[in-house]
Amino acid sequence: MIEKADSLQTQFSIGVKGTVRRTEKTPRGIEIVPSEIRILGIAQHPLPLDVTGRTPAEIDTRLNARVLDLRRDECGAVFRIEHVALEATRAFLSERGFVEVHTPRIIASATEGGAALFPVTYFEHDAFLAQSPQLYKEQLIMSFEKVFEIGSFFRAEESHTRRHLSEFISVDIEEAFAAAPDVMKVLEKLVRYVCGAVKKGCQRELEILKYRFDVPRTPFKRFTYDEILKELDGEGVDVPWGEDIPTPAFRTLGKIHPYFYFITDWPTKSKAFYINPQDENPKVCEGFDLMWQWVELASGGTRIHSKDLLIKRLTEHGLHPESFKFHLKVFDYGMPPHAGWAIGLERLIMMLTGKKNIREVVLFPRDRYRLTP
Repeated sequence: MIEKADSLQTQFSIGVKGTVRRTEKTPRGIEIVPSEIRILGIAQHPLPLDVTGRTPAEIDTRLNARVLDLRRDECGAVFRIEHVALEATRAFLSERGFVEVHTPRIIASATEGGAALFPVTYFEHDAFLAQSPQLYKEQLIMSFEKVFEIGSFFRAEESHTRRHLSEFISVDIEEAFAAAPDVMKVLEKLVRYVCGAVKKGCQRELEILKYRFDVPRTPFKRFTYDEILKELDGEGVDVPWGEDIPTPAFRTLGKIHPYFYFITDWPTKSKAFYINPQDENPKVCEGFDLMWQWVELASGGTRIHSKDLLIKRLTEHGLHPESFKFHLKVFDYGMPPHAGWAIGLERLIMMLTGKKNIREVVLFPRDRYRLTP
């Protein structure tokens, strides 16, 4: 048995039978005096990385041997925090009457537009991987009024940055008889609830990560698109009205607003075709983004519930209404006013763990250059 113990190496899978007793000589305060040792799985050495974490490895090396990387305490802490965050999300939404749903991942037409789609062969038809559950969750509120979905979606992102993925997890809600201000309240309360759950339930994990955050107060600050452009102009950053805000400008905003805040009243042309234009000024829409420092965490708004207006907006976006005929048909069945939003789960976990690269908070990330393991 002593010879067998001497042969053990890092990552061997073993079974030990013996007497457990207290001791002050070990980190956990216990030791096992073995009467039997069985070697159940042998690890081939040298290993591609040090699972103790004492010898750091760059991220591609870690991702290529991800299951070993996950043995590190720091890496494991990230995904235990994600588990608690997801538990809290489901509890919060369920308690408020939202019904969890699951929508298709193989679809016949674009959800967000024609760009960034992954085509797939679906028997004798052309199809795509879903970019979001948007159109389906809008349809489902006719029956359930309040729905949410947590699931993987796909975008052929050309960007290769620290916050973009090709496969990501989205937390979506949709609510009938609601507008943007209503679902913004749900969103900020959810973020506060999740932050509180993680801070309370993941103290050990946060200590391992050497990371702290404050549970945010609500309501979060709200700034219109025009107010944000004025702030940026004061910092010497020029963004033409009607354009999306570029990343360098957002980094400037992150220094001005170091925590959570909403940006509302976006130019209509900068948002998706299903976001409702304001009645008094159609050039501005009822869309919003939730920001954390310089990172967009969530996006949402009041949806169009008029079929004629939706057809007009599809045409303005260069999309063919015929491609959306099954969705448009639903508007003949009495579509109520509705609103919703979507959170990028991985970006939320970055905020909760202090990680700077989104690949750190994905078990097996998929991006433009990574398809394995």
